[in-house]
Amino acid sequence: MDTDRLWAPWRLGYVQGAAATEPDVGTPVWRPGADHACFLCRAAAVATAHDRVLGIVERTPLSIVVTNRYPYANGHLLVAPLDHRASLVDLPDDVLLDLQQRIVAWCRRITRSMQAQGFNVGLNLGAVSGAGVPGHLHWHIVPRWPGDVNFMPAVAGVRVLPQSLEALWEQLKKAAGEDAA
Repeated sequence: MDTDRLWAPWRLGYVQGAAATEPDVGTPVWRPGADHACFLCRAAAVATAHDRVLGIVERTPLSIVVTNRYPYANGHLLVAPLDHRASLVDLPDDVLLDLQQRIVAWCRRITRSMQAQGFNVGLNLGAVSGAGVPGHLHWHIVPRWPGDVNFMPAVAGVRVLPQSLEALWEQLKKAAGEDAA
């Protein structure tokens, strides 16, 4: 009997609970109040020359948008403020507005470039709510398509991601460039 194999090597560290190996990105310039162990603070602290290796698809003066290293679905993004903030009440109005504008822009870009037909957009506040990084709030943008939750999650506990993170980064950066043009 032939068996199909699903290849998702970036998930091994997550499944094993191992700390992610961070690429060498030089010396970060940490923002005030940054948590040096937080991957989002680190992404905000490094030079833009390292955006590709860190999966950063957009930076604004107030926020970053990053591909999720352990995606729930193809195109899964994280939208986060630059500053290490754990609560919505800690966000100034201009930062909150910028974050919401990033969510709208990336839903539009993913719809256009990946033909997504829906989205799950979510925010987990605090460890008890399931926040993986409880000290640095971030929104998840998870693109959806008809039939994308086929039998695999229910039967095998497996999600099938049809695109590498590198190819996804390329596609999303192109989509962002089209908006800027």
